Amino acid sequence: MKRGTLIGVVVVGLLVVLGGSCVMSYNRLVALDQSVQAQWGQVENVYQRRADLIPNLVETVKGAANFEKETLIAVTEARAKVGQVSVGRDVVNDPAAFQKFQQAQDGLSGALSRLLVVAEKYPELTATAGFRDLQAQLEGAENRVTTERMRFNEAAQAFNTKRNSFPTVLIAGLFGSKFNEKQFFHAQAGAEQAPKVKF
Repeated sequence: MKRGTLIGVVVVGLLVVLGGSCVMSYNRLVALDQSVQAQWGQVENVYQRRADLIPNLVETVKGAANFEKETLIAVTEARAKVGQVSVGRDVVNDPAAFQKFQQAQDGLSGALSRLLVVAEKYPELTATAGFRDLQAQLEGAENRVTTERMRFNEAAQAFNTKRNSFPTVLIAGLFGSKFNEKQFFHAQAGAEQAPKVKF
């Protein structure tokens, strides 16, 4: 074989290997991105379930005489803020939108916690079956939120690990924001401090 032909075969072989590697990296990024998107859909589902329970809970609590209005207003306003945060399909690729979404949800979680703590002061309210049922459903929804957020973080971690490994990081860079790093859910501000219990 002539030397020129041998060099040509080697170059073509390298191009085929390099092209195959690029295609495999791209396809793996797409699969991981779809996994993150699917898990994001689950996060949205459980947050929506929680939001759907709130009007019933607020109406049940309103029935208690002299219930603290500020607490009800805080819950209602927090739920309204959650509704105002528009999240598109691409929120997982937009750090600012993701942060805004998490802040709104954390605000609602805090307001709901305060509502349930204040409700304990009203034995006639906590004795009603309707309130107890709603409280149990809300607690279940909060547990599902925690679980789905954890699963989302796991999917985001798998995506980010693959995206930032070589040579995939080069391929991801070619597609702009399509393969941005995924954000993670973090604990609420102040969660690192143990709550103070007073009797």
